[in-house]
Amino acid sequence: MQVSDPNNVKIYNLTAGKSLPEWLTDRKKRALLKKDIDLRKRIELIQDFEMPDVSNCVRVSKDGHYILATGIYKPRIRCYEVDNLSMKFERCMDAEVVTFEILSDDYTKLVFLQNDRQVEFHAAGGVYHKLRIPKYGRDMKYHYSSCDLYVVGASSDIYRFNLERGQFLNSLVTEASEIHKIVINPVHDLICVGTKEGKVEAWDPRVRNKVGSLDVAASCLSEDTQVDGFPSVTSLQFNGALTLGVGTATGQVLLYDLRSDKPFRVKDHMYGNPILDVVFHEDYILSMDKAILKIWEKDNGKLYTSIESGDFTFNNLCHVAKTGLMFMANESPKIYCYYIPSLGPAPKWCSFLDNLTEELEESRVEEIYDDYKFVTKKELEELNLSHLIGTQMLRAYMHGYFMSIRLYNKAKSLSESFNYEAYKKKKIREKIQSETESRIQIKALPKVNKDLALKLIDDSRKPKKKNGASLLEDDRFTQLFVNPDFQIDPNTEEYRLLNPVISRLDKGRKKELEQELLQQQFQQVEENEKLEEKAGSDESSDSDDDMDWVKEVKAEHKKLKREKDMEERMQLMENGPKLYELKPGSVYKTGQVREDPLAKLSLAQRLKKESKHSIREFNAGNKEITFSIKKKKGAMDPDTIKKHRQERRDTARRPPTKFRMPSRVPRFKRRK
Repeated sequence: MQVSDPNNVKIYNLTAGKSLPEWLTDRKKRALLKKDIDLRKRIELIQDFEMPDVSNCVRVSKDGHYILATGIYKPRIRCYEVDNLSMKFERCMDAEVVTFEILSDDYTKLVFLQNDRQVEFHAAGGVYHKLRIPKYGRDMKYHYSSCDLYVVGASSDIYRFNLERGQFLNSLVTEASEIHKIVINPVHDLICVGTKEGKVEAWDPRVRNKVGSLDVAASCLSEDTQVDGFPSVTSLQFNGALTLGVGTATGQVLLYDLRSDKPFRVKDHMYGNPILDVVFHEDYILSMDKAILKIWEKDNGKLYTSIESGDFTFNNLCHVAKTGLMFMANESPKIYCYYIPSLGPAPKWCSFLDNLTEELEESRVEEIYDDYKFVTKKELEELNLSHLIGTQMLRAYMHGYFMSIRLYNKAKSLSESFNYEAYKKKKIREKIQSETESRIQIKALPKVNKDLALKLIDDSRKPKKKNGASLLEDDRFTQLFVNPDFQIDPNTEEYRLLNPVISRLDKGRKKELEQELLQQQFQQVEENEKLEEKAGSDESSDSDDDMDWVKEVKAEHKKLKREKDMEERMQLMENGPKLYELKPGSVYKTGQVREDPLAKLSLAQRLKKESKHSIREFNAGNKEITFSIKKKKGAMDPDTIKKHRQERRDTARRPPTKFRMPSRVPRFKRRK
């Protein structure tokens, strides 16, 4: 067990610590407990309270005697009986569970929504019935008054399945494209659904009509909040008859009074992650995303305490009503158990937790602060905030102080608005540079399009090309070497095809030019003489470049073609085969849909054209060939046929002259 103290609130992590392997003998377990202090301090609240890989959802039955959890892998459900603090049964399933509901007071009637569009009903003995919904489901709720099971998902319909009649009823059609959450008020049975478009629609199950809607997305967009993405509704929860809590995909929690279309409280998690669950507990609200669970006051939105996820992200929150105990499904085998005594007492089945926490009150705990910045005394003097020492704005810790991150950012922006020392150093530097320019003319290469400038300088020194340097000296082209918007992108297809033609400057010559320009800052006269001597060697190198650029262009064309073929294959693997629509009078040929040339011809013209040797290609990809065989001369002559038949008859009637059948002699003679 670990104890933390964020914002002076004691939080006990009951799942922290080492676990003993099951295959160890009792003697080895006792030996390990004597040696390892962490094993002696561990608390196993419920035996085997974990999943093989990941836990998805956790629920507590209405009578409070059973805890049910789903997870993977394989997809399964486990039921724990709190009276014995151990697992009661385990069942495996065919698909992963998205969410589930407990229909009875205990574990005997359950319904599961799976990610393969199956809704699975379980009784005490196991699977009772399965049915399939038209679209993938996201959430479901059971209406006890009418025995209707409402399922929402990736469609605009709210599916209704009556468990008393055992059949689907007419769906409720909303104005949304997708529905993420559904909740039913236990007081007046009002049904509210959260949509992808950031709206909450309210439906009356008695008349099956929409009675109102809330625009949550518009309430999230304000001057004080920064929204990254679209604020779709991801969680809903009622508190009493009139209060509704809404969580968005951008990390905001909004509290509504159903009599008003404007929220009376907006809380931002400042993480930008979707809100997974919102739970009301007396005067506090528990809102959780995948990174943190924040507990804050309902009246003023002030943060009470928080629990960070650590190495594994959260999936679902289950708070035991009227207590300080909560369970969290997460991306690890263990199901997290946290106990906060200030929120409420421990449940009856684990009342020993109150005695343990009282004994640990005086122990040393780890201090964690939320939304605070640690600063030293020197940094406070630089921010002109040293007068706040001793006030509630600063909290002393070790060799410094903790202060609000908002106050720190505001003070830093004001202190850095005008720094006179930095401004003074900048002016001195500019003055020194202006004096050195009058003595030495520095010709530095531009930062933008440096390679192009080197090529122009090299071309200007050749006798045949003297217009290259004019671009560098012309005022009309200054933005080409100053403005980064004119930077040449070497990764474009046009540049890669033209690059072998325009880049006549090899790497050796490029390095040589750079060194020459650096030396030219101080030795301009000597460098000019060297450049004149090298003019002849440059002319000979041009002829070699002219012979090689053709090969480079061809190689670049082949490389681009290979890259395009690879992109087409990857798109085909991702998006699947491309489908073409063939209309009457069109044919498919070589990846394109073209018009059939025979479709516009008359029947006589088509028969005349098809009578000759021709090949036709049909819409389905089949081919038909039409041809005529030339008749041989004399093949159908009646005299020839008659002569051929006579030869066949003569051959068949030839008498056997050489072979004679032996006379049959009886084997036994009859006696007289």
